[in-house]
Amino acid sequence: MSNALKEYLTFCQNRVEKALDARLPRENILPQRLHEAMRYSTLDGGKRMRPMLAYCTGKALGLEADVLDGPACAVEFIHVYSLIHDDLPAMDNDDLRRGKATSHIAFDEATAILAGDALQALAFETLAHDSTMQASAEQRLQMITTLTKASGSQGMVGGQAIDLASVGKTISLPELENMHIHKTGALIRASVNMAALSKADIDPQVATKLDHYAKCIGLSFQVKDDILDEESDTATLGKTQGKDQDNDKPTYPALLGLAGAKEKAQELHEQAIASLSDFGSEAGLLRDLSLYIIQRDH
Repeated sequence: MSNALKEYLTFCQNRVEKALDARLPRENILPQRLHEAMRYSTLDGGKRMRPMLAYCTGKALGLEADVLDGPACAVEFIHVYSLIHDDLPAMDNDDLRRGKATSHIAFDEATAILAGDALQALAFETLAHDSTMQASAEQRLQMITTLTKASGSQGMVGGQAIDLASVGKTISLPELENMHIHKTGALIRASVNMAALSKADIDPQVATKLDHYAKCIGLSFQVKDDILDEESDTATLGKTQGKDQDNDKPTYPALLGLAGAKEKAQELHEQAIASLSDFGSEAGLLRDLSLYIIQRDH
């Protein structure tokens, strides 16, 4: 990781942590246990990759970070809700997330489900009403539409449904990519696209190139996750290592081998960088972030 990216990652993590804390209901507000669960799963954990993408995209477009706090929090609320639900016994049945007990273990299944539901609603409330966003009603509506599509049956939820239906089956590489374009990639693309929508006069061609960048890194992120699921360990990952293999889920290493999966990640990184060819140094952090995604150890 470059020094510039490391410093900006720390900046983004600290900034979004405070922004999330400010937007989450306090634990002393009824219903207290629900709000405690929402805060437990959201705060103090995770790489904050999606908020960081929003901030880095904004920086490439000359936007100040404070106008991006709303979109950054909204996409993270959706991401955390998805993690809570993915970890449930009916889904991936996991008991460790971000280095601590999953929500349904720390609380109970019903509370975990409701916490996820409430975080999903909070994401859209944030985009609609957050006072820090310098966005018009039309921009807000476009962001809500973007995040809605990325979150639903044509995005993340649809990808999860395909994933569950693929357990124990042999699927092709195009089918695997289609699954992850929806399951993992949709929210990553939404992070970039909502930041682009924060710029009122953005050139549509620039927005298209940023979207292609996001599509590439969304896939490379998943390829690297699959690699780490085989090569890393539970303590480093902060979640159960080898879970996908144990559950007989289709992965990139299973289809391509470890070496082939690593080559795929590199190819996607190169495509992402090519998408930024019209940008200068202002997109340096986006380039560094693409490299970090395929080189990270957790």
